[in-house]
Amino acid sequence: MSLVYGNALLLICVIIELMVMRYLRKEPIPWKEIIANINSGHILLWIFRSLIITAYAFIFQNLSLSLISQWLYIWKWIFAFIAWDFCFYWNHRFHHHFKLLWAVHGVHHDGEHFNLSLGIRNSWYASLTSFPFFAVLAVIGVPLEIFIAVSGINYFIGFYNHTHLVKKSGWLEYILITPSHHRVHHGKNDIYVNKNFGGTFVFWDKLFNTFQAERMDTPVHFGIKDSVISKNPVEISNSRLLKQFVILNHIHRNIKVRFFLPVSLLILGCFLLFSLLLCFIYLEVSIQGIEKLLLFSIIFLGTIGSGGLSEGRTWGVAVWVFSTIILCSLFLVSFSVTLPLFLLLILGFMIHGFIVLIFSLKMGILNHRNRKLSIQKN
Repeated sequence: MSLVYGNALLLICVIIELMVMRYLRKEPIPWKEIIANINSGHILLWIFRSLIITAYAFIFQNLSLSLISQWLYIWKWIFAFIAWDFCFYWNHRFHHHFKLLWAVHGVHHDGEHFNLSLGIRNSWYASLTSFPFFAVLAVIGVPLEIFIAVSGINYFIGFYNHTHLVKKSGWLEYILITPSHHRVHHGKNDIYVNKNFGGTFVFWDKLFNTFQAERMDTPVHFGIKDSVISKNPVEISNSRLLKQFVILNHIHRNIKVRFFLPVSLLILGCFLLFSLLLCFIYLEVSIQGIEKLLLFSIIFLGTIGSGGLSEGRTWGVAVWVFSTIILCSLFLVSFSVTLPLFLLLILGFMIHGFIVLIFSLKMGILNHRNRKLSIQKN
């Protein structure tokens, strides 16, 4: 249940920040990038994180050296919190310096706007490539429940550090990685590249000579030089990895852009998807077999379809309609738990699918008529 609340809190924080940017600061919102950020990892990343927790538990039970087993609980907590951040520093730094790891981590840096939604943007495989750096904590003997707790706290601090609203944090700049320090990390200016790898504490960067303060005379330009320009989560998470293999190096997108849905419809679909993810987390233990497979498929294929819709691709409509109408219908037939709010969410998801289908058919007819008129005129 706490995991549901934690993930819901992330979405609420993103929405609040966007409302402040839009209605108080009157700033333009890059909605399609926001949607891509939120949908980037989604359900597959969650499944991999579950596998990582299982792997950590196995190492702790079978390979632990129990170096801190006699410590008081509070000292285990303090040690784990600091040691986790130390592991994160080297995990983060290695992901910037080795091509295969960068093929995974680069997904997080593709975003060209700095806001809380960027804190959610991750590769499908981020947990898998990060785990070896944190497995040492299981060997040392950090209990699983402490590992999960300190991971959650540190990840939330890292999420907060992507806020667009905070410029400077006073005396905290000398102790913690603040939004200002993390803006530097996301900069593509030469002075900012490969700086500030820390997650929570700033002293790792200062100790290992990778610290750079944000300079007022050098505004941060966000993004990276090898950015993947796509809103499709499949391409976002896999394009760099595919380039690591010679056979797949020349894969290109070859489906033409046909039309664009209203941004409001894309935004609604994005938040419906994230809400379904929260439901999956809540119901993961209580549902089994075909029900779990169908719910996973709805979210996973919906994520892919949403990326196609954002890029105006006809296959995106097909995938979205299949996941929202066909799979949701099958799920309602097989679903045995009667939770009113969840059933309403599924119905809302289906209604959204029908709206997308009707709108796309209408746009297809209009495009066909325009082409015929153009041919007749010529």
